[in-house]
Amino acid sequence: MPADTPHLHLLAKAPLTGQAKTRLTPLLGAEGAANAHAELVRHCVANACHALPAGHITLWSALDHTHPLFGELHEQFGVMLAPQPEGNLGDRIRHALNSACGPAMVMGSDCPSITSDLITTCAQQLTTHDVVMLPAEDGGYGLIGTHRDYPGLFELIPWGSDRVLSATRQRIETLGLHASYPATVWDVDRPQDWQRWQTIKSSV
Repeated sequence: MPADTPHLHLLAKAPLTGQAKTRLTPLLGAEGAANAHAELVRHCVANACHALPAGHITLWSALDHTHPLFGELHEQFGVMLAPQPEGNLGDRIRHALNSACGPAMVMGSDCPSITSDLITTCAQQLTTHDVVMLPAEDGGYGLIGTHRDYPGLFELIPWGSDRVLSATRQRIETLGLHASYPATVWDVDRPQDWQRWQTIKSSV
């Protein structure tokens, strides 16, 4: 493994009923939505470990840091576990990226369109770019990676809106950073996203 292989940080909520993937509740019910979230997290970790060694992957937990799902994934794959800190999404992303020296990437756990091959591509792009990002169809992004800390990159971003991507790209340009955008991805938030994912799974 090359010395400049980035560390990959995965952000994941515990699959608590009524607190995870609540927008899927009309389709799956509260418990079904939580189970769907757990499935997405498992898929995300498996993809990550197919692309990078487990020693280069940290799963950052939220809601319930002792949830059995996190212990299961640690035992099965050997990924490291850490609790997400307080703060907005930008604060948590920057904390993860800067938790160790060297290049790093952060991705959510609800984006099954980020394949292991795409993770590998992003890691390769980060060797020649300041920033790598996977724009999402909903106006956010599924993954962001940085070669080092860039103060200001995550400031003034309207987190939770459909302007996250455009605002972040503007920050990248303002800071004069060289960025790569290898692919556009999609995540699972709404019932139609879950059905899209089920269709893809059944066709494989």
